[in-house]
Amino acid sequence: MADGKLVRDLIPQIIRESGAEPVVYVADPKEYRERLRQKLTEEVSEFLSADDSAAAEELADVLEVVHALALDLGLLPRHLEVLRAQKSEARGGFAGRIVWIGNA
Repeated sequence: MADGKLVRDLIPQIIRESGAEPVVYVADPKEYRERLRQKLTEEVSEFLSADDSAAAEELADVLEVVHALALDLGLLPRHLEVLRAQKSEARGGFAGRIVWIGNA
C-alpha cells in the first residue's frame, strides 16, 4: 500500500481552491477497505483525545467512516441501524452505565 491516507471526497477540491495541486489517486477496492479500517482507528483516536467541545464533531467523523464501511460491506446505513436496534433490543444498550466486574 502506498503512502498517504484516505481523505474525504471534497478535500482535493478544497486544496485546489487554496492554490495548491493535490497528488491523489483512487484506491482499488481492497486498499479502500484497508484504508477505511485505518481511518476508523484514526477517527476513534481523535474522538478519544478530544475535549467535550470537540467531541461531537469527532464522533460525527467516526460515524462517517462507519457508514462508508457499511456501504463497502454492502449494507446501507439504515440496515446497519436495524442491526444496531435488534442487538439493543436483545442485549440492551449502554445508557444504564452498567460495568461488569465478573461473576460471583
